Amino acid sequence: MVADTLLLSRLQFAANISFHILFPSITIALCWFLLFFKVQFNRTGNTVWMRIYRFWVKIFALTFALGVVSGITMSFQFGTNWPGYMRILGNIAGPLLGYEVLTAFFLEATFLGIMLFGMHRVSNRVHTLATLLVALGTSLSAFWIIALNSWMQTPAGFEMRNGVAFPVDWFAIIFNPSMPYRLAHMVTASGLTAGFLIAGLSAYRILQGDPKPAPRLALKVAVVACGLLIPLQIFLGDLHGLNTLKYQPAKIAAMEAVWHTEQGAPLVLFALPDAQTQTNKFAVSIPKLASLILHHDRQAEIKGLNEFPEAHPPVAPVFFAFRIMVAMGVLMLVVAWLANWQLWRHKTLSPLLLKVLVSMTFSGWLATLAGWYVTEIGRQPYLATGILKASDAVTTVAPAHVGWSLSLYLCLYAALLFAYVRTLFVMARRAVAVDAADEPTSPPQPLIPQGEVHS
Repeated sequence: MVADTLLLSRLQFAANISFHILFPSITIALCWFLLFFKVQFNRTGNTVWMRIYRFWVKIFALTFALGVVSGITMSFQFGTNWPGYMRILGNIAGPLLGYEVLTAFFLEATFLGIMLFGMHRVSNRVHTLATLLVALGTSLSAFWIIALNSWMQTPAGFEMRNGVAFPVDWFAIIFNPSMPYRLAHMVTASGLTAGFLIAGLSAYRILQGDPKPAPRLALKVAVVACGLLIPLQIFLGDLHGLNTLKYQPAKIAAMEAVWHTEQGAPLVLFALPDAQTQTNKFAVSIPKLASLILHHDRQAEIKGLNEFPEAHPPVAPVFFAFRIMVAMGVLMLVVAWLANWQLWRHKTLSPLLLKVLVSMTFSGWLATLAGWYVTEIGRQPYLATGILKASDAVTTVAPAHVGWSLSLYLCLYAALLFAYVRTLFVMARRAVAVDAADEPTSPPQPLIPQGEVHS
């Protein structure tokens, strides 16, 4: 019964975190885009920037709301599905989650109201300040959550007393060995996720015949930002990989499907990892490239999974998730740079590339989820590396009860996700439906007036 409960509880938490992370992966960076739009309006007086702001602040608010609701639901599972987690690690996890609420959530929730409803109730300077504070709040939220998650990956600054973790150095806990790399990687991923969302919906408006300058200007900002962020993300990913090799070698072995320790390990481009035979079937690989990438030495040794017989993650999901993440990153790089090249040469994008951008509206989600699965599955069988295994923290509730709640979660999340995506495209179509002559010029209109607002 415990094994079934463990599997179902893992699936339920995976479903919750997968749904939840979709929304912070947008809002962390989208609010910085909003701040840029607002500052540009203040600087130039061009009301096109304000129309872009008004359209995207509504999407930010909707996304923020779904992120809050799904985050609350997810936190409940620490008590319902994983009571051992808070019992053993609560002295560290509890304060970090509390700091996130006190320093980030209240900041976001309070000043988001000014962003939405305060344009004609506060000065323009205060309204811009509210946007800045919400942007800082989203980043602070990411900081505390990543600090906790990174501590679970690379624990530091604690001691065990009677089987319970107690903090002894909060600076070491927060800035644990993997935290800076993981935070930078996640924030950049959010920038790409929000950037491709803006580019995709803006391209959709243009293809729908929107004659207004707002979607074209928003698209340009988004593709320029993505074109700059992707090389940075590749660099940060390399640093993160080197850090993971040092502190979580079993995860690297699973990512590269290295079953046995070897020198000059090949980079496996594709394979079907077989856990029973500990081999890679139908492998397509490049000799010695994995050692070169990870150690910058073609003959360097990479530890295999045989070094961790009792504590290595499942190989196939980590192996494939990592390759999906990399493939999406390469695709984003090609599309973003091609879009920037077309804008530089022709000042506009071809219909084909606009359609490609529409198809990649949510490409950041796919890359983020794949990366998150590498991080979380790659830590198994531990919840906190070397301290607490998942099997020691799971509830003893009957599998049928967990199965029912999992089914309800999946149905609810599928419906909410469908409604969210559909709402975004409906908002984009309604913005197209407004004739350009009906667009306000000055002064700017309220962000959410009594009637319908178009951008």
